[in-house]
Amino acid sequence: MKIPAPIDLQVNGYNGVDFSSLDLTENDFIRASRQMLQAGTTAFLPTMITSPAEVYKRNLPIIARAINSDEFRNRLLGIHIEGPFISPKDGARGAHNPDWIRKPDSALLAQLIDWADNQIKMITIAAELDGAADLCACAAEKNIVVSLGHQMARAEDLQELVDAGARALTHLGNGVPAVIPRHENPVWAGLANDRLTAMIITDGHHLPPSVIKTIIRTKTPAHCILVSDASPLAGMPPGTYETLGQKVVLDPSGRLYNPKGNHLVGSSATLLQCISHLASLKLATSDQIVNMAFYNPLKLLNIDPDTLPEANPVYLGEE
Repeated sequence: MKIPAPIDLQVNGYNGVDFSSLDLTENDFIRASRQMLQAGTTAFLPTMITSPAEVYKRNLPIIARAINSDEFRNRLLGIHIEGPFISPKDGARGAHNPDWIRKPDSALLAQLIDWADNQIKMITIAAELDGAADLCACAAEKNIVVSLGHQMARAEDLQELVDAGARALTHLGNGVPAVIPRHENPVWAGLANDRLTAMIITDGHHLPPSVIKTIIRTKTPAHCILVSDASPLAGMPPGTYETLGQKVVLDPSGRLYNPKGNHLVGSSATLLQCISHLASLKLATSDQIVNMAFYNPLKLLNIDPDTLPEANPVYLGEE
Protein backbone atom coordinates (compact mmCIF):
# COMPACT_ATOMS: atom_id res chain seq x y z
CA MET A 1 0.00 0.00 0.00
CA LYS A 2 1.21 3.49 -0.89
CA ILE A 3 1.17 6.06 1.92
CA PRO A 4 2.43 9.65 2.30
CA ALA A 5 6.12 9.80 3.16
CA PRO A 6 6.20 10.33 6.95
CA ILE A 7 7.01 13.32 9.16
CA ASP A 8 9.79 12.64 11.70
CA LEU A 9 9.96 14.80 14.84
CA GLN A 10 13.24 13.39 16.14
CA VAL A 11 16.29 13.08 13.87
CA ASN A 12 19.63 13.44 15.67
CA GLY A 13 21.75 12.97 12.54
CA TYR A 14 22.17 10.65 9.62
CA ASN A 15 24.80 8.69 7.70
CA GLY A 16 27.69 9.67 9.95
CA VAL A 17 26.65 13.30 10.49
CA ASP A 18 25.94 14.30 14.09
CA PHE A 19 23.78 17.42 14.44
CA SER A 20 25.15 17.91 17.99
CA SER A 21 28.82 17.61 17.09
CA LEU A 22 31.24 20.51 17.44
CA ASP A 23 32.60 19.36 14.07
CA LEU A 24 29.28 19.84 12.24
CA THR A 25 29.69 21.81 9.00
CA GLU A 26 27.06 23.46 6.85
CA ASN A 27 27.87 21.13 3.96
CA ASP A 28 27.61 18.02 6.15
CA PHE A 29 24.26 19.13 7.56
CA ILE A 30 22.87 19.83 4.09
CA ARG A 31 24.13 16.48 2.78
CA ALA A 32 22.65 14.52 5.69
CA SER A 33 19.33 16.36 5.39
CA ARG A 34 19.11 15.63 1.68
CA GLN A 35 19.86 11.97 2.31
CA MET A 36 17.26 11.73 5.09
CA LEU A 37 14.61 13.19 2.79
CA GLN A 38 15.67 10.82 0.00
CA ALA A 39 15.30 7.90 2.42
CA GLY A 40 11.53 8.29 2.43
CA THR A 41 10.74 11.23 4.72
CA THR A 42 8.54 14.16 3.68
CA ALA A 43 9.88 16.49 6.39
CA PHE A 44 11.55 16.33 9.78
CA LEU A 45 12.80 18.17 12.84
CA PRO A 46 16.61 18.18 13.09
CA THR A 47 17.30 17.40 16.74
CA MET A 48 20.10 18.55 19.00
CA ILE A 49 20.59 16.60 22.21
CA THR A 50 22.04 17.92 25.49
CA SER A 51 25.17 19.86 24.57
CA PRO A 52 27.55 22.51 25.95
CA ALA A 53 26.53 26.12 25.32
CA GLU A 54 29.30 26.61 22.76
CA VAL A 55 27.94 23.76 20.63
CA TYR A 56 24.42 25.20 20.67
CA LYS A 57 25.87 28.61 19.79
CA ARG A 58 27.75 27.14 16.84
CA ASN A 59 25.32 24.54 15.48
CA LEU A 60 21.91 26.15 15.90
CA PRO A 61 22.69 28.91 13.37
CA ILE A 62 23.97 26.30 10.89
CA ILE A 63 20.70 24.39 11.14
CA ALA A 64 18.58 27.57 11.09
CA ARG A 65 20.20 28.79 7.87
CA ALA A 66 19.29 25.54 6.16
CA ILE A 67 15.73 25.73 7.47
CA ASN A 68 15.41 29.24 6.03
CA SER A 69 16.81 28.25 2.63
CA ASP A 70 14.64 27.74 -0.43
CA GLU A 71 15.78 24.14 -0.77
CA PHE A 72 14.51 23.04 2.64
CA ARG A 73 11.49 25.30 3.07
CA ASN A 74 8.66 23.17 4.52
CA ARG A 75 10.96 20.14 4.53
CA LEU A 76 12.94 21.05 7.66
CA LEU A 77 10.08 22.09 9.92
CA GLY A 78 12.13 23.56 12.75
CA ILE A 79 14.49 22.34 15.46
CA HIS A 80 13.84 19.89 18.29
CA ILE A 81 15.97 20.58 21.37
CA GLU A 82 16.12 17.36 23.42
CA GLY A 83 17.61 18.62 26.67
CA PRO A 84 19.56 20.08 28.36
CA PHE A 85 16.75 20.42 30.94
CA ILE A 86 16.37 16.70 31.67
CA SER A 87 16.97 14.33 34.57
CA PRO A 88 20.65 13.74 35.38
CA LYS A 89 19.89 10.32 36.87
CA ASP A 90 21.38 7.21 35.30
CA GLY A 91 18.89 5.53 33.03
CA ALA A 92 16.60 8.54 32.82
CA ARG A 93 19.23 10.63 31.03
CA GLY A 94 19.92 7.84 28.53
CA ALA A 95 22.96 8.60 26.35
CA HIS A 96 22.97 12.31 27.30
CA ASN A 97 26.21 13.52 28.91
CA PRO A 98 25.50 14.34 32.59
CA ASP A 99 28.14 17.10 32.56
CA TRP A 100 26.02 19.14 30.16
CA ILE A 101 22.60 18.71 31.76
CA ARG A 102 21.18 21.97 33.14
CA LYS A 103 18.45 22.97 35.55
CA PRO A 104 15.44 24.67 33.92
CA ASP A 105 16.58 28.14 32.93
CA SER A 106 14.32 30.49 30.96
CA ALA A 107 17.23 32.81 30.21
CA LEU A 108 19.15 29.96 28.57
CA LEU A 109 16.04 28.99 26.62
CA ALA A 110 15.81 32.57 25.33
CA GLN A 111 19.45 32.37 24.28
CA LEU A 112 18.84 29.07 22.45
CA ILE A 113 15.88 30.62 20.63
CA ASP A 114 18.02 33.56 19.58
CA TRP A 115 20.88 31.35 18.32
CA ALA A 116 18.31 29.30 16.41
CA ASP A 117 16.77 32.38 14.77
CA ASN A 118 13.39 31.50 16.32
CA GLN A 119 13.36 28.11 14.60
CA ILE A 120 12.94 25.94 17.73
CA LYS A 121 9.63 24.13 17.33
CA MET A 122 9.93 21.50 20.08
CA ILE A 123 11.81 21.04 23.34
CA THR A 124 12.05 17.95 25.54
CA ILE A 125 12.28 18.57 29.29
CA ALA A 126 11.84 16.53 32.48
CA ALA A 127 8.62 17.34 34.33
CA GLU A 128 9.84 16.76 37.88
CA LEU A 129 12.64 19.34 37.87
CA ASP A 130 12.35 22.50 39.94
CA GLY A 131 11.36 25.29 37.62
CA ALA A 132 10.11 22.98 34.86
CA ALA A 133 6.59 24.41 34.92
CA ASP A 134 7.85 27.98 34.53
CA LEU A 135 10.14 26.93 31.69
CA CYS A 136 7.26 25.06 30.05
CA ALA A 137 4.98 28.08 30.24
CA CYS A 138 7.72 30.26 28.77
CA ALA A 139 8.25 27.89 25.85
CA ALA A 140 4.51 27.44 25.23
CA GLU A 141 4.06 31.22 25.07
CA LYS A 142 6.59 31.22 22.24
CA ASN A 143 4.65 28.50 20.38
CA ILE A 144 7.27 25.86 21.11
CA VAL A 145 5.80 22.39 21.65
CA VAL A 146 6.89 21.11 25.06
CA SER A 147 7.38 17.35 25.25
CA LEU A 148 8.20 15.50 28.47
CA GLY A 149 10.90 12.86 28.56
CA HIS A 150 14.20 11.65 30.02
CA GLN A 151 12.54 12.01 33.38
CA MET A 152 11.48 10.34 36.61
CA ALA A 153 8.21 12.25 36.80
CA ARG A 154 5.15 11.14 38.75
CA ALA A 155 1.55 11.64 37.66
CA GLU A 156 1.26 14.93 39.57
CA ASP A 157 4.45 16.24 37.92
CA LEU A 158 3.09 15.51 34.46
CA GLN A 159 -0.22 17.14 35.28
CA GLU A 160 1.50 20.29 36.51
CA LEU A 161 3.40 20.51 33.24
CA VAL A 162 0.26 19.81 31.20
CA ASP A 163 -1.43 22.68 32.99
CA ALA A 164 1.59 24.82 32.06
CA GLY A 165 1.27 23.89 28.38
CA ALA A 166 3.07 20.57 27.78
CA ARG A 167 1.52 18.51 25.00
CA ALA A 168 3.58 15.39 24.34
CA LEU A 169 5.81 12.63 25.67
CA THR A 170 9.23 12.02 24.12
CA HIS A 171 9.79 8.35 23.17
CA LEU A 172 7.46 6.96 25.85
CA GLY A 173 8.82 3.71 27.30
CA ASN A 174 12.43 4.76 26.79
CA GLY A 175 14.62 7.27 28.61
CA VAL A 176 13.88 5.59 31.95
CA PRO A 177 16.02 3.31 34.13
CA ALA A 178 15.78 -0.44 33.63
CA VAL A 179 14.47 -0.78 37.20
CA ILE A 180 11.75 1.66 38.29
CA PRO A 181 9.07 1.74 41.02
CA ARG A 182 6.28 -0.70 40.28
CA HIS A 183 3.45 1.84 40.11
CA GLU A 184 4.77 5.39 40.62
CA ASN A 185 6.83 5.80 37.46
CA PRO A 186 6.84 7.97 34.32
CA VAL A 187 5.62 5.20 32.00
CA TRP A 188 2.36 4.53 33.83
CA ALA A 189 1.91 8.26 34.50
CA GLY A 190 2.42 9.06 30.85
CA LEU A 191 -0.01 6.40 29.71
CA ALA A 192 -2.65 7.67 32.12
CA ASN A 193 -2.51 11.34 31.13
CA ASP A 194 -5.03 11.74 28.32
CA ARG A 195 -3.79 15.20 27.37
CA LEU A 196 -0.31 14.07 26.38
CA THR A 197 0.38 12.61 22.93
CA ALA A 198 2.90 9.77 23.04
CA MET A 199 5.83 9.67 20.64
CA ILE A 200 7.16 6.11 20.29
CA ILE A 201 10.12 4.47 18.56
CA THR A 202 9.00 1.37 16.65
CA ASP A 203 12.36 0.28 15.26
CA GLY A 204 12.15 -3.22 16.73
CA HIS A 205 14.74 -2.54 19.44
CA HIS A 206 13.47 0.26 21.66
CA LEU A 207 10.08 -1.27 22.53
CA PRO A 208 8.84 -4.87 22.48
CA PRO A 209 5.55 -5.55 20.65
CA SER A 210 3.61 -5.91 23.93
CA VAL A 211 4.59 -2.39 25.00
CA ILE A 212 3.84 -0.90 21.57
CA LYS A 213 0.43 -2.58 21.65
CA THR A 214 -0.29 -1.28 25.15
CA ILE A 215 0.67 2.29 24.28
CA ILE A 216 -1.39 2.36 21.08
CA ARG A 217 -4.39 0.72 22.74
CA THR A 218 -4.23 3.04 25.75
CA LYS A 219 -3.45 6.31 24.00
CA THR A 220 -5.36 5.35 20.83
CA PRO A 221 -3.84 5.99 17.39
CA ALA A 222 -5.24 9.52 17.52
CA HIS A 223 -2.77 10.37 20.29
CA CYS A 224 0.35 8.49 19.15
CA ILE A 225 3.19 9.68 16.94
CA LEU A 226 5.86 7.48 15.39
CA VAL A 227 9.44 8.79 15.51
CA SER A 228 12.76 7.28 14.48
CA ASP A 229 15.10 8.90 17.04
CA ALA A 230 17.61 8.40 14.21
CA SER A 231 21.15 8.60 15.53
CA PRO A 232 24.14 9.95 13.56
CA LEU A 233 24.86 6.30 12.70
CA ALA A 234 21.51 5.68 11.03
CA GLY A 235 22.19 4.66 7.45
CA MET A 236 25.64 3.29 8.29
CA PRO A 237 26.76 -0.35 7.91
CA PRO A 238 27.21 -2.63 10.95
CA GLY A 239 30.39 -2.06 12.89
CA THR A 240 31.99 -0.43 15.92
CA TYR A 241 31.87 3.34 16.07
CA GLU A 242 32.36 6.28 18.38
CA THR A 243 29.40 8.64 18.75
CA LEU A 244 28.09 10.97 21.44
CA GLY A 245 31.38 10.55 23.27
CA GLN A 246 31.11 6.78 23.64
CA LYS A 247 32.08 3.60 21.83
CA VAL A 248 29.05 1.86 20.37
CA VAL A 249 28.22 -1.21 18.35
CA LEU A 250 25.81 -1.29 15.43
CA ASP A 251 25.08 -4.96 14.94
CA PRO A 252 23.58 -6.54 11.80
CA SER A 253 20.08 -6.56 13.33
CA GLY A 254 20.16 -2.76 13.49
CA ARG A 255 20.51 -2.61 17.25
CA LEU A 256 22.76 0.31 18.22
CA TYR A 257 24.10 0.05 21.74
CA ASN A 258 26.90 0.83 24.17
CA PRO A 259 28.47 -2.55 25.04
CA LYS A 260 29.85 -1.23 28.32
CA GLY A 261 26.46 -0.33 29.74
CA ASN A 262 24.44 -2.45 27.29
CA HIS A 263 22.06 0.46 26.69
CA LEU A 264 20.70 1.77 23.40
CA VAL A 265 22.25 4.88 21.87
CA GLY A 266 19.45 6.12 19.66
CA SER A 267 18.16 4.28 16.62
CA SER A 268 19.87 3.14 13.43
CA ALA A 269 16.54 3.21 11.57
CA THR A 270 14.75 5.75 9.45
CA LEU A 271 11.11 6.44 10.19
CA LEU A 272 10.10 4.48 7.11
CA GLN A 273 11.87 1.43 8.57
CA CYS A 274 10.09 1.99 11.89
CA ILE A 275 6.76 2.13 10.07
CA SER A 276 7.52 -1.11 8.22
CA HIS A 277 8.32 -2.85 11.51
CA LEU A 278 5.07 -1.65 13.07
CA ALA A 279 3.14 -2.81 10.00
CA SER A 280 4.71 -6.26 10.34
CA LEU A 281 3.36 -6.53 13.91
CA LYS A 282 -0.22 -5.98 12.70
CA LEU A 283 -1.03 -3.80 15.70
CA ALA A 284 -2.52 -0.96 13.67
CA THR A 285 -4.33 -0.54 10.38
CA SER A 286 -2.74 1.23 7.43
CA ASP A 287 -4.94 4.28 7.99
CA GLN A 288 -3.95 4.38 11.66
CA ILE A 289 -0.26 4.19 10.74
CA VAL A 290 -0.69 7.06 8.28
CA ASN A 291 -2.25 9.14 11.04
CA MET A 292 0.52 8.31 13.53
CA ALA A 293 3.33 8.92 11.04
CA PHE A 294 1.99 11.83 8.98
CA TYR A 295 -1.08 13.68 10.19
CA ASN A 296 -0.54 13.53 13.97
CA PRO A 297 3.00 15.03 13.87
CA LEU A 298 1.73 17.91 11.75
CA LYS A 299 -1.21 18.44 14.08
CA LEU A 300 1.14 18.61 17.08
CA LEU A 301 3.23 21.25 15.29
CA ASN A 302 0.08 23.06 14.08
CA ILE A 303 1.13 22.71 10.43
CA ASP A 304 -1.38 22.42 7.60
CA PRO A 305 -0.50 19.36 5.44
CA ASP A 306 -1.39 21.38 2.34
CA THR A 307 1.58 23.69 2.98
CA LEU A 308 4.07 20.85 2.47
CA PRO A 309 5.67 20.24 -0.92
CA GLU A 310 4.33 17.23 -2.73
CA ALA A 311 6.45 14.21 -1.88
CA ASN A 312 6.52 10.85 -3.57
CA PRO A 313 4.45 8.29 -1.66
CA VAL A 314 6.24 5.36 -0.08
CA TYR A 315 5.37 1.70 0.14
CA LEU A 316 3.98 0.46 3.44
CA GLY A 317 5.33 -3.06 3.59
CA GLU A 318 6.41 -5.59 6.18
CA GLU A 319 9.92 -6.43 7.30
